[in-house]
Amino acid sequence: MVPQIPVPYRTTTYAFPAAPMHYAQRIVMPDGADLATFVYGPQDASLAELLANSPVLALHGNGGSHATFAAVIDRLCAAGKGVIAFDGRAQGQSGRGTLPLTYELFAADALCVLDALGVSQTHVVGHSDGGIEALILARDHADRVLSIVAGGANITPEGVVEDPSWDTSGSAATNQAWAAFMDEPDLPAQVDPALLPQAQEARLSGELLQLMLDEPHIQATSLATISCPACVLVGEHDCIAWEETEAIASAIPGARLVVVPGVGHSLPRMAPDSVACQVLINIVLSN
Repeated sequence: MVPQIPVPYRTTTYAFPAAPMHYAQRIVMPDGADLATFVYGPQDASLAELLANSPVLALHGNGGSHATFAAVIDRLCAAGKGVIAFDGRAQGQSGRGTLPLTYELFAADALCVLDALGVSQTHVVGHSDGGIEALILARDHADRVLSIVAGGANITPEGVVEDPSWDTSGSAATNQAWAAFMDEPDLPAQVDPALLPQAQEARLSGELLQLMLDEPHIQATSLATISCPACVLVGEHDCIAWEETEAIASAIPGARLVVVPGVGHSLPRMAPDSVACQVLINIVLSN
């Protein structure tokens, strides 16, 4: 039976920051995931200097890549900071590995990247899923984290308020349907599979979206152990429930709650100046 063609899974655009790139390598995790990792910084700085001077670690959101932070990275580098950015496993140019996807695993990946680069402490800026990872890192690995900006983060699946423009479950189903279609041995004769998004890419995207539906499950009270400077950043029209944003900010001692007016969830793309500014404020506060 010839399968019915579903709605195509759409690929995303990958763009690099304009700032000088000092490092671009794959760092391999214990389960085989290879993480495309980059270090950006001022042209006149050496890689060793950038890594030794409390660099910023940028953690992107679900289904994205470090390119999400391109404009933020450019602004931080212009301010003299080094930035470590990597594509999370199963995203961007990174491989998946074999372990079940969890936010705790993503946070562990970040620590492995820091270890591979010889970085003992870092400032962390995370967006969406990356914001969740920033919270986990600051809570569970305080000795490694100098400050955090957690942008558009949630601590429960219910913390993401869905609307027609944010249909996570529908998108997950679309991706899985496309993967199943591409896996069929008898594709329609008029369809050349080499011209279409491949099954594995769609399957991974569906798996990542399902993660958002199932996790995280972070007790707000557990964030009370975070002791570094922290900024909880959210867009005025963000898809994160306001009650959840308030709960995160209230739980972290001394956290700054900053609402960026006029923007939605995509803070690094829509308000890179605001994101970079909060990172730089954290750096000053941590000194």
